[in-house]
Amino acid sequence: MLFTGKRILVGVSGGIAAYKAAELVRRLVGLGARVKVVMTRSAREFVGPLTFQALTGEKVATAMFGPESEPLEHISLGQEVDAIVLAPATANLIGKLAAGLGDDLLTTIMLAATKPVLLCPAMNVEMWANPVVQQNLARLQGRGITLMEPASGPLACGAVGLGRLPEPDLIVEALARLVSPQDLAGRKVLVTAGPTHEDFDPVRFLTNRSSGKQGYALARVAWRRGAEVTLVSGPSSLAAPYGVNRIMVRSARDMLAAVRERFAEADVLLMAAAVSDYRPTQAEILKIKRGRENMQFHLTQNADILKQVAPKKTGQIVVGFAAETHDLESEARRKMREKHLDLIVANDVNRPDSGFQVDTNEVTIIPREGDPIPLPLLSKEEVADKIMDAVAGLWQARERGSAAGA
Repeated sequence: MLFTGKRILVGVSGGIAAYKAAELVRRLVGLGARVKVVMTRSAREFVGPLTFQALTGEKVATAMFGPESEPLEHISLGQEVDAIVLAPATANLIGKLAAGLGDDLLTTIMLAATKPVLLCPAMNVEMWANPVVQQNLARLQGRGITLMEPASGPLACGAVGLGRLPEPDLIVEALARLVSPQDLAGRKVLVTAGPTHEDFDPVRFLTNRSSGKQGYALARVAWRRGAEVTLVSGPSSLAAPYGVNRIMVRSARDMLAAVRERFAEADVLLMAAAVSDYRPTQAEILKIKRGRENMQFHLTQNADILKQVAPKKTGQIVVGFAAETHDLESEARRKMREKHLDLIVANDVNRPDSGFQVDTNEVTIIPREGDPIPLPLLSKEEVADKIMDAVAGLWQARERGSAAGA
């Protein structure tokens, strides 16, 4: 699971959005995290400590002094975790942190904290726009704290605008980047995902069974590991991964144009899309009406995107994907040679639990040099992590080679 073995400190301050912190904690625990909650006095006016204790199985820390406090807890809690998330962070808490105040347990913990911090503000729209609040936020970012800007929408006070606490699943994603290895930091990663639609007429099209789940998982994992990620997606119902720049396209020709435009600036191309090999030679402008007993359509081959762009690489790592029904490794190696790939990922799409439209995949990662790496059936996010391990390994090998030749 995403947070297995990770210790997360959740700081909750006093705003109406404190109720969302309970869902955040529940999700983190469900993803394997060990969560410790620290509440300010005002936070307890909105949500009781017992709620968080029930969710985490741990006593909630609320005060520096008294029978419920632990000696030196204000030091240890910010240093013996993997990351800290402050959600919601009120304007009052932000002001105290910016000024370096330590007048309660949470602010004192933050003065001694040595671990990555994710700050999730939530407040009235005018409070958010206040120049002093913005200056305080800039000051905290200058100290290395990661800011997650609030969402826009209706607020508890009746106003509409920026100030809503982001939804818990998005906070989880932002936090995941803080606890993931940053071995792709500074890299630009270009990912393609999903099917393409090749139109017969305004209502009918030629496509395939790809859902885009594996490509979206690759984009999400690459961003978590520090990369700047662009996702070129065919038609898909999946939500854009947090932090990723998504570009929606429809046809194979649209996808080719989008990849060509961005390939030169990319460090890595992961071509996970299931691009249609053929398109109708002519798409009708009007809907084709029922009537004829039999109909014939002529198909034209689409350009192979990898064959178009991979020969033009100037140092990029290019990864292809081979969805096969037989001769898995031999077909994958043939594609790797023909398309000038550095790595190819092969999977047998005959299996009902692997490949299209499911949440799991069983693949073999085949490098240009070295032995294939067969993986057991894993979630698509776990597969994405293994693929990114291989990509990061290629970069590290290149850097060692460059250092040795210098």
